Amino acid sequence: MNQAPDYPLPHEDEDNREFLTAWREEGRLVLQKAARGGKPFFYPRPICPYTGSDELVSIPASGRGKIVSYSFVLRPNHPAFNDEVPIILAEIELEEGALLLGRIVSDDTGRIASGLAVELLPPEAAKRYPLPAFRPRDGGDA
Repeated sequence: MNQAPDYPLPHEDEDNREFLTAWREEGRLVLQKAARGGKPFFYPRPICPYTGSDELVSIPASGRGKIVSYSFVLRPNHPAFNDEVPIILAEIELEEGALLLGRIVSDDTGRIASGLAVELLPPEAAKRYPLPAFRPRDGGDA
């Protein structure tokens, strides 16, 4: 997947390579979990925060969840985002139970609220974003 060339790109390392590749190439979200026990978690790291195991597996995530909390960013830290304000940054609880920070892409900012159901952008729309981005889900309740 290609992102806007002027967006800052995430640092890629051994811990997050599979996560970034799945997003960049296929618009998919993957989570990690301990190979034996534990629950899915985010952000990618070398040790499970629940079990302490370093034997990890990546699992596909549904890409669906709900907004826990959110903020409208009106003054971005990087000039690549200046024409995109307000940017909606949200804490999202995925169906798998993991929490992550993600961008919500929506022209209807008045609809954004805690509890709103969201889903990953479709792969074609996701191409421009270097990290997972979401949109309100049809019929999603706040």
